[in-house]
Amino acid sequence: MSQNRSSANIGVVGLAVMGSNLARNLASREGNTVAVYNRSPQRTRTLVEEHPEAGFVASESIEAFVDSLAKPRTAIVMVQAGSGTDAVIEQLAGLFEDGDIIVDGGNANFHDTIRREKDLRERGLNFVGAGISGGEEGALRGPSIMPGGSAEAYETLGPILASIAAVAEGEPCVTHVGTDGAGHFVKMIHNGIEYADMQLIAESYDLLRRVGGHDVDAIADVFAAWNKGDLESYLIEITAEVLRQKDAATGGPLVDVIRDEAGSKGTGVWTVQNSVGLGVPVGGIAEAVFARAVSSKPQQRAAVQATVESRPEIQQPGDNFEDDVAAALYASKMVAYAQGFDAIIAGAREYGWDIRLGNIAKIWRGGCIIRARFLNRIVEAYDNDPNLATLLEDPYFAAAVRDGEAAWRRIVATAALSGIPVPGFSSALAYYDSLASERLPAALIQGQRDFFGAHTYRRIDRDGVFHTLWSGDRSEIETEPSTH
Repeated sequence: MSQNRSSANIGVVGLAVMGSNLARNLASREGNTVAVYNRSPQRTRTLVEEHPEAGFVASESIEAFVDSLAKPRTAIVMVQAGSGTDAVIEQLAGLFEDGDIIVDGGNANFHDTIRREKDLRERGLNFVGAGISGGEEGALRGPSIMPGGSAEAYETLGPILASIAAVAEGEPCVTHVGTDGAGHFVKMIHNGIEYADMQLIAESYDLLRRVGGHDVDAIADVFAAWNKGDLESYLIEITAEVLRQKDAATGGPLVDVIRDEAGSKGTGVWTVQNSVGLGVPVGGIAEAVFARAVSSKPQQRAAVQATVESRPEIQQPGDNFEDDVAAALYASKMVAYAQGFDAIIAGAREYGWDIRLGNIAKIWRGGCIIRARFLNRIVEAYDNDPNLATLLEDPYFAAAVRDGEAAWRRIVATAALSGIPVPGFSSALAYYDSLASERLPAALIQGQRDFFGAHTYRRIDRDGVFHTLWSGDRSEIETEPSTH
């Protein structure tokens, strides 16, 4: 173990794969000296032994780790979210001094981050919740980083994070998102969009295979071709790689021997829960979450399948079916991102964050899981008009949806007639149609609510709030808005 005390400008606590890779990334950048500590000393020893080139300042106790940090002390916590994070934060807080910085680089719930930041601020410490996207490879090679916390903390932390972040269009993929929990909130929305994106890609694969009749290798070629155009993205790229992978035991496609039960770590669920609370419709993300939940209910699926006597015949694919699927995918993807940015806008308003939407799109262009060519269009949209009511009103997005709308409808109709579930495509189209409709049946719902609960309604022809005396003479009266 190195004994060069008080020399490290940054430390990492928690040396599982993500923490170890982040520490190695930090150590590889000029100007950084990295202190490392893990509750299990053997993991620390292994990292130091395997990577002598990193010059880690290693410690076997939390006290020695703190002593190894130059002031203002800055430590990134990379442990499992929850009580373990709280325990490490409390250990560090008991040893840190005024102005020192504790960074939580895990997938914390942003409500916890708000609580932790307030507590540590009252104790004279800076706490930063930083969303880090890119997985194991991103942590090592250059992730997209979404830090919250105070502007004071970012003065010290910003250059360090910029040194390790991915670079896109010559800019590091890191920005000070906003105060307290803003960084983890934006990372949560990022993950929600990721859920939607993955679901739409999976539906595209299913349609190409079951309606298009393509074998898996041919579908891999389709995704590889798509990755050279407007759909270029990390997820499209790795989809082709996954589909090309062969199973060693059977010789067939690996995808055919993987159980069709998708897992989840909760950030997609958090996105839906918090968006509902903020009054933001994120149907594309919600349907992606629900699709994973349905896939993971084998007993229910088997029970229903046992009752089925026949299934719809698969429709014949129309001309240019692959192009139709691509157009539906692109349009649905636009909706998912529009909904995600709507949630960011609502969150910023609710929690008092000054979030620059164009900057968020910029830092997602590299390093993160949803990095894509498409994000440059979002940057341009918010550069042109930072106050867009929705991304779908931007001229580029509006034109792209118009161009793909007919194909989008054909794909959803074909899937429905074939009995192939496409909840991502369908919900995205329904959302677009809802926004595009001059009048919605919500008027009837308000009438129903007023009938059974006196919830009141507003009229289209005059101001005020009204209630019909449904149990009386059914005359209409002007009243106060319902509070329930």
